[in-house]
Amino acid sequence: MNDSSHDYLYSYMYDYDDFEEVSHNEEQTHALHVASIVIYSLAFLLGVPGNVIVIWFTGFKWKKTVSTVWFLNLAIADLIFVLFLPLHITYVATNFHWPFGKMLCKLNSFIAILNMFASVFFLTVICLDRYLTLAWPSIAQKHRTMRTSGIVSGFVWLLATFIASPSLYFRDTEMKRSTVICFNHFHENDYAMVQKIHTSLTLVKFFIGYLFPLLTMVICYAILSIQMKRTTRANSKFFWMVLAIVVAFFLCWTPYHIFSLLELHVHHGDAYNEWLWIGMPISTSLAFVNSCINPILYVLISKAFRTRLEASVAEIFKNTIRDISQTGVKSDDLALSENNCTLCETMS
Repeated sequence: MNDSSHDYLYSYMYDYDDFEEVSHNEEQTHALHVASIVIYSLAFLLGVPGNVIVIWFTGFKWKKTVSTVWFLNLAIADLIFVLFLPLHITYVATNFHWPFGKMLCKLNSFIAILNMFASVFFLTVICLDRYLTLAWPSIAQKHRTMRTSGIVSGFVWLLATFIASPSLYFRDTEMKRSTVICFNHFHENDYAMVQKIHTSLTLVKFFIGYLFPLLTMVICYAILSIQMKRTTRANSKFFWMVLAIVVAFFLCWTPYHIFSLLELHVHHGDAYNEWLWIGMPISTSLAFVNSCINPILYVLISKAFRTRLEASVAEIFKNTIRDISQTGVKSDDLALSENNCTLCETMS
């Protein structure tokens, strides 16, 4: 298998145009493209306002706590990602033609991987934070501070940035059949080096961005499920909300990691090309949906979040009505004053 025929497979997110060895009719291709565009569009339309609302309330309206810091950073990671979704939508809609240039090709892939790692790291931190609070309350009371949460958040962003940074180096654009593609250009001629780098990056994504956080969360929640019997009702509800967010993350990202591992087989043969052609776009679309799910889960599961959200919206509405009323009164007073002045001038 030559290097050039499968460049579009070496990607953090799928960049397929077609498989030369696999024949697909236009109806199948069109259906996959339409499904991807619909999913991306829904993720964008729901993700932008949803994450903006979470950022607004956790960052500016509500009292700052360690928990709100975690959810604020999680929403920031998701918002940054969904803001780049129009680039993916355009890429798919134009049959995988990248008109945005090399720099945005690099940045787009970097943001996608940054979101994946930042999200899973903050979810892991949230789980460890809940475990520490419930299992070791004395230690949590001493070390669970706003300063510590800020330091941990900064470290998470630096670590996610470091792990996502290879895309800034390897991502490239190339003209193929009058179409510009955005792909990972691991090496010009050395196919063994291409295989080595591709395998290394995929395994890093899988172990650090998936398996290790999964095991950490499973262990934490196994212990917390025992501790729940001693917690209050509020803690129990918070537990279920966080658990739902974690489950949603892994349901959305598990198929993508499975197909990423299958993708490594393109170096050794074409056995999985058919599966990859169908599965990679679908699994990638599912992974993108995760960035708009968290705000929905907050509203559906957390009664406290709904109550505070409704109270904040009611306050904003009340202030808006008051400002409009005051503006109307001032306008009426100004008009009345002007009329009185005009009447005085007329009488004089």
